[in-house]
Amino acid sequence: MCTLASRNHLESVPEWVCESRKLEVLDIAHNHICELPARLFCNSSLRKLLAGHNQLTRLPERLERTSVEVLDVQHNQLLELPPNLLMKADSLRFLNASANKLETLPPATLSEETNSILQELYLTNNNLTDKCVPLLTGHPHLKILHMAYNRLQSFPASKMAKLEELEEVDISGNKLKAIPTTIVNCRRMHTVIAHSNCIEVFPEVMQLPEIKCVDLSCNELSEVTLPENLPSKLQELDLTGNPRLTLDHKTLELLNNIRCFKIDQPSTGDASGAPAVWSHGYTEASGVKNKLCVAALSVNNFCDSREALYGVFDGDRNVEVPYLLQCTMSDILAEELQKTKNEEEYMVNTFIVMQRKLGTAGQKLGGAAVLCHIKHDPVDPGGSFTLTSANVGKCQTVLCRNGKPLQLSKSYVMNCEEELKRIKQHKAIVTEDGKVNGVTESTRILGYTFLHPSVVPRPHVQTVPLTPQDEFFILGNKGLWDSLSPEEAVAAVRPVPDALAAAKKLCTLAQSYGCHDSVSAVVVQLSVTEDSFCCCELGAGGQVPPSPGLFPPAGSMAIKDRAPDGLGVPSSSSGLASEISSELSTSEMSSEVGSTASDEPPPGAPGENSPAYPSEPRCALHPAGPAHPFQRQLSSATFSSAFSDNGLDSDDEEPIEGVFSNGSRVEVEVDIHCGRARDRDKPPLPPQVPAEAPDEGIGASAAEDEPAPPRADPTGTIGRRRPNGSVAPQERSHNVIEVAAEAPLRKPGGYFAAPAQPDPEDQFIIPPELEEEVKELMKQQQQQPRPGPPEPPDYCDTPL
Repeated sequence: MCTLASRNHLESVPEWVCESRKLEVLDIAHNHICELPARLFCNSSLRKLLAGHNQLTRLPERLERTSVEVLDVQHNQLLELPPNLLMKADSLRFLNASANKLETLPPATLSEETNSILQELYLTNNNLTDKCVPLLTGHPHLKILHMAYNRLQSFPASKMAKLEELEEVDISGNKLKAIPTTIVNCRRMHTVIAHSNCIEVFPEVMQLPEIKCVDLSCNELSEVTLPENLPSKLQELDLTGNPRLTLDHKTLELLNNIRCFKIDQPSTGDASGAPAVWSHGYTEASGVKNKLCVAALSVNNFCDSREALYGVFDGDRNVEVPYLLQCTMSDILAEELQKTKNEEEYMVNTFIVMQRKLGTAGQKLGGAAVLCHIKHDPVDPGGSFTLTSANVGKCQTVLCRNGKPLQLSKSYVMNCEEELKRIKQHKAIVTEDGKVNGVTESTRILGYTFLHPSVVPRPHVQTVPLTPQDEFFILGNKGLWDSLSPEEAVAAVRPVPDALAAAKKLCTLAQSYGCHDSVSAVVVQLSVTEDSFCCCELGAGGQVPPSPGLFPPAGSMAIKDRAPDGLGVPSSSSGLASEISSELSTSEMSSEVGSTASDEPPPGAPGENSPAYPSEPRCALHPAGPAHPFQRQLSSATFSSAFSDNGLDSDDEEPIEGVFSNGSRVEVEVDIHCGRARDRDKPPLPPQVPAEAPDEGIGASAAEDEPAPPRADPTGTIGRRRPNGSVAPQERSHNVIEVAAEAPLRKPGGYFAAPAQPDPEDQFIIPPELEEEVKELMKQQQQQPRPGPPEPPDYCDTPL
């Protein structure tokens, strides 16, 4: 008889269970039970007890005539196991006591002889020390040993030598400096997982004839010693996360023969020099059948240095669909981004197009998927980084915000009322195990086209702006989220500073907690600082939340003091100035008019002594300046010039407002503050009548091989000319960035000459015998009639 009472609200187990003569399996997991009946283990018919995910502080100590073979007490509050548990329970084959508070283990025998037949022992995520290692030798038939994330500092070689039947060992997340050399005595060993330790010497695992998987990532290895011939069954070797590791060409050539060999790629760094906003780590682990049915996608620079794309794909029992999704979805998303910028539209279109591209593979096979896209709109001065998550199936995303999980995904299964109603409308069959036609639990998944329209590929899409409170987000497949809750996953990742080590930890915990399927996890750490997060539209009371303490800010905004006008000028070395200068290249600015922000306030602007916009909330990205209608910032654009100028105008003999020059570098003040909140309440400006302007303006095209546009009509409706020769476009807001194209030249007397003359060094050298002919050609060209003025452009550029 089997009693299933899991996932309820039970607080105790009735006493009559101990007297049941035919009770073989008792499943009371995921309840609120604090204590078990004292005579529970005395039931001679009980073979399997599943009591995990409760609140047990101790187990019954009466073990007379017990026949328990499987005991699962993970995720409780156990400080110790019964002292005679392993001696009395001589039928025990499986014990899982992970995620407790154990500090030691009970002995299996009091003499050298033992009757233990224990084969699988899971003790991950406890407080076990080196004192418990000698007690393991009382289990000579042990095949699987998981002791990850404890407090082990050494594993004596003499103790390892006595575990000859050991096949799989996981000792990750400890402080081990070496793996004992006697591991070669374990001739049946096929899996060695020892990541996130302090191992400095490569172990003798390559001497094992049955070895298939070796994971030594996130250690302190400096070299690898290999035999002449690698083991024939070796399929996976992971050496990532060893910064001091160096491999010669001979070793690399030998290791490249392994089907899955992982090593750190040389880092190219960010060419722009901007601080990294995100960093990632991912890992994949096959199931019990050594069949990897998951795939991960990670693109740190997707389409643009300000974008990233991550994904996890799960094929359940097939390998083809996850591989196709991994190779194709990033290209499809890049194409859809060219068509629309709406997050839900391009994500939905990506999944629908992917459904068609699966072709014959998607007719009878399917796969779950989750995509996360980080982007930043450089056109929007008030924008911030946004995270868009889209998923089908049971692959999900969890964002850690202020230390708490925020789920960005939704799993559409039969317990969803709207999906069940839709399924019934299409007259699909729902089996007893909650599957559509007995095939899949998910009603929204990629593939399975023969189940259409009951099963569709439309994803759940959710977009959130990233703030300094966001520490990281996790992408995982069904195997991960069935073993760990979002709260537990977030709590496990927060203390780990390295993203790769965090992803490894999640997979190790999932396998120790009972996951037998393929597992994949992607951890993306975030470092969103206040200078890259805008809260200008959060309201008058909006405040920027403090940055998390786990990840230090990558950069800060510096404000320079400037007198006498009192304008707050953000530093040009800040992230925003780098963004502006990267968006506007020198070649683009060379064709613009050399104009600066006018000193004359626009109509309706407040006076000098009145606050600019007192009701407009400001953020660190857009600081509010003192009494002035707009904010200015120095541009970092650099222009080459053979002359230096002192910023004097030929009319007013005073420096041009906003232009600073030191000879070869021209810095221009530009308006970059966010004014959307002000523009909504500001009445439209009345049209202005442009004044008569001089014939010549300041500006020259830097590209000599491109002809300059014809001179605009000075009496037209383009805009008003200023005394310094620049053009103020009509009805243009000061939010527009105006960049000088080139430093105007000056006369020997120190005044500007407009138009600027070419550098004598750049002039053509004409041979004397061709001088007369060239003069005639130039004279004929000047006598030709000029065509009429074309349509006036948005700016005025004076040709040479």
